[in-house]
Amino acid sequence: MSSAFAKAAPVDVTIVMPCLNEAECLAACIANAQEALVWMEETLGFAGEILIADNGSTDGSQTLAQSLGARVVDVRERGYGAALRGGATAARGRYIVMGDADGSYDFRDSVAMVRELSTGADLCMGSRFKGGIAPGAMPWKNRYIGNPVLTGILNLLFRTGVSDAHCGLRAITRRCFETLRLSGAGMEFASEMVVKAALLGVRIAEVPATLSPDLRSRPPHLRPWRDGWRHLRYLMMLSPSGIFGIPALLLGGASLSLLLYAAWVSVSGGWGVSAIGNYWVILAGAMLGMSHVAGLIAAASHLYGVREGYRRPSVWTSRMSRWVSLESMLVSGAIFAIAGLAILFGVVAYWSAAQYASIVNVLPAVAGTSLIVVGMQNALGGFLLAILNGNEAEFLRNIPSRDAASSATEATPDSRRAA
Repeated sequence: MSSAFAKAAPVDVTIVMPCLNEAECLAACIANAQEALVWMEETLGFAGEILIADNGSTDGSQTLAQSLGARVVDVRERGYGAALRGGATAARGRYIVMGDADGSYDFRDSVAMVRELSTGADLCMGSRFKGGIAPGAMPWKNRYIGNPVLTGILNLLFRTGVSDAHCGLRAITRRCFETLRLSGAGMEFASEMVVKAALLGVRIAEVPATLSPDLRSRPPHLRPWRDGWRHLRYLMMLSPSGIFGIPALLLGGASLSLLLYAAWVSVSGGWGVSAIGNYWVILAGAMLGMSHVAGLIAAASHLYGVREGYRRPSVWTSRMSRWVSLESMLVSGAIFAIAGLAILFGVVAYWSAAQYASIVNVLPAVAGTSLIVVGMQNALGGFLLAILNGNEAEFLRNIPSRDAASSATEATPDSRRAA
């Protein structure tokens, strides 16, 4: 990265703008940001800087920005999120404002955001739906479909309490930015920031922000369908309970209900009688296997998120840490597998005693094979969890408790979120 200043002056606030060939907009954006910094100095007593995170511009944006008093850093990794990460990393301020360099946002709205940060918030989001959207500033499909749907899914999965999760104007403390360990390179960076903040329980505030038509004569870098899908898939990847845990519970509950009912009918009505039919029993066995593997993946995903530092341990982690380990998973897996083999040997014995006649009820065979599958998955899942824990067999005991994790993220002095 290159810097326009050889010597740094004391800075409280850094306004970061990602830039890729924005020469026709930069002058207006930098002037607007300078006005915002004047307001911050007058009302909050904060000194500030403007930083342009250039993502490979070829239209002279870098030289123009430097001539207008902004500092420029070159970010080689391509993408909106990569540019913002690079800019925030190079920022000198303890408060970082992020806003697009296309003239669509009024950086004076960030004064209220920085005020929220200075009074205890860790992340402050702008809300275009509360501040106002000028005619022609946002395509109808983004305004009435894309943003509401994605924000709704985000709030459903992570309970962030924000009304506009994809606003391009936001502010974050440096300490919180470093704690979140953001990695998104594209437009999904916007969702990643809010999701990881919610997962760690940091205090999120929200203030109105206005959106105006941008100043560019060319089409925007945003691709609604592609970037919308990137946001959605990122939300799903960061929600193991939503994509794995809930399906595991639903499939497991349905399969056990079917199998228990089939067993009750078989015992009460005779070995060869099953009111629900063999096809339902086979389906129940398949659902049990899917439920178990989904539950293991949910646990592995949660453990990975905790170890990577962007997720707090769940309540069950400390409760299960006393007895869950690679050895206990292997032992329980062996017990399930042995029980399944015993049932199958019983089926073979019954079959031979019946002169190898066809067995009408498949429930015993399904139960036996399902137990073997669950046992094998338990053993293999134990190795997976141990590997994710850094090749440690006791993969839950070295994870801090929920309270300890809360105090460890000192970037989050108050776990309550203000919206």
